[in-house]
Amino acid sequence: MWPSEGHNPDLGTYPEPVSQRPRASLGRVLDDLGDSLLELVAGDPAHDGEIGGIVIHDPDDEPVQPPAALVLGVGVAATALPELVRDVGRRGGVGLIVRAPVVLTPRLEAAVRDARLALIGLRRGATWAQLTALLRSLLAEGDLGPAEAESIGGLPSGDLFAVANAVGALLDAPVTIEDRSSRVLAFSGRQDEADPSRVETIIGRQVPERYAKMLTDLGVFRELYREHRPVVVNPADLGADSVSKQRVAIAVRAGDEVLGSIWAAMDGEVTPERSAALQDAAKLVALHMLRVRAGADVQRRLRTDLVSTALEGGVGARDALSRLGLAGKQVVVLAVALRAEHPADAEQVAGGTGDLERAADALSVHLSSSVPSSAVAVVGGIAYALLPVTATHGSEPEERAARLAEEFCERLGARLPMVVGIGGAGTDVSGVTESRATATRVLRVLRDGHAHRRVARLPDVHTQSLLLELRDLAAARGEKPVGPIARLLEYDERNDSGLAETLEAWLDALGDVRAAAAALFIHPNTLRYRLRRLEEVSGLDLADPEQRFAAMLQLRILAPR
Repeated sequence: MWPSEGHNPDLGTYPEPVSQRPRASLGRVLDDLGDSLLELVAGDPAHDGEIGGIVIHDPDDEPVQPPAALVLGVGVAATALPELVRDVGRRGGVGLIVRAPVVLTPRLEAAVRDARLALIGLRRGATWAQLTALLRSLLAEGDLGPAEAESIGGLPSGDLFAVANAVGALLDAPVTIEDRSSRVLAFSGRQDEADPSRVETIIGRQVPERYAKMLTDLGVFRELYREHRPVVVNPADLGADSVSKQRVAIAVRAGDEVLGSIWAAMDGEVTPERSAALQDAAKLVALHMLRVRAGADVQRRLRTDLVSTALEGGVGARDALSRLGLAGKQVVVLAVALRAEHPADAEQVAGGTGDLERAADALSVHLSSSVPSSAVAVVGGIAYALLPVTATHGSEPEERAARLAEEFCERLGARLPMVVGIGGAGTDVSGVTESRATATRVLRVLRDGHAHRRVARLPDVHTQSLLLELRDLAAARGEKPVGPIARLLEYDERNDSGLAETLEAWLDALGDVRAAAAALFIHPNTLRYRLRRLEEVSGLDLADPEQRFAAMLQLRILAPR
């Protein structure tokens, strides 16, 4: 179980400057640890400069607080919190961390405002030891030189394979470290001592689906993520010949979040010593998994910032292109989004970050083999790729970019129905921003379902793009259908007759009755009757080319879709 709230004997009770050479601001600490361990209660986390040190508050001792300190309020009572906030603020502290939940009373809110610091809550279930270790790793090089900053628990920071080997040696059993989706993140040695199912898992770096289903049906995952103790899986319960060794698993947590699990293949009773060893190992693995995720998040945010700056233009765009290794190169921008099943759902689908992030990662891997210097990031609900390409064998750069995009969409298939807009080639900041605008313009046509393509350049969808822009202009001016089309839409609304749909199908088929009837799934004679009826209702003369063009334009631009 997690340690209860209060003074932690492992941390001590005296003010302890944990960091002498800080490397991050309070904003970065919240970005890296906020989802799992910390939550901002009140105040502004933005401040100039870096954190000057970590101090553990002791009410019975005179505080020694360096400038711009981050104070850990271990075991602080709610009644004493406002005064502590003011005291930390008077001494120049930038933040105070206390155990969540924190009730933000008017008195406490006023104290935070006066102190000009950030009040942060340590989420329920997370330990002060976890937090201190992570802060030490993030903010300082440590008292023993550079080596300590790169280690957690005596092991290289983020090296899950080293952690797996250490845990395996501690338990005298082969272990795997897995994420929430049962993907193998790392494994120890001696896997040959386990059974064939473990070997299959290691080779595929994923628990086979049939085993995962068995574990789910037995309620193993439900028990694993609910309990804080090891869970034992009897191989006889699985009923598989390839599973002969008992599995002992424990969830890896950071606060209330389950990061993954540790699985040991070992026989024999789970003694209190083995159980304690697994619980300690889970806490250590949590620190390393958080460190890996924090590092990946930092790299992703840096890449996103650089791509966003390069796309938007302005003062820092030239430097962003240079840092991305794209300065002076011919760059084509690709805009990628999920295609909505219905046009009305396009914005909602495009804003879904989970699938879009996965698609962006897949696109980055796909492009890295052909164009290693490409850069991909999700900006504003769209995944953008900056692709340095050159014309080869008479083909234009945009054509090569389109071929790469087509290959990408074919690889994803129906699992992620992506659409890709291709911009023009640009060699400087203005060229890149113009390419981005073109790619986004093309993407809008594809995403809204106005073109039966997955990849397109502007010449492919130019007319549809102009029509969409006309629709925007007409909507901004409040334009509405007039004349025969207005009468036809009014009649449809009163009688639910679908005559406007009939007219649109006939116009799209260039007057071919059989083709229009097939598109509407009706008999050609029924279509002819509807055409005569809509002429009577609206007064539209279908033999007049000017009236036909006006009708088509109004239906495309002004009629509700």
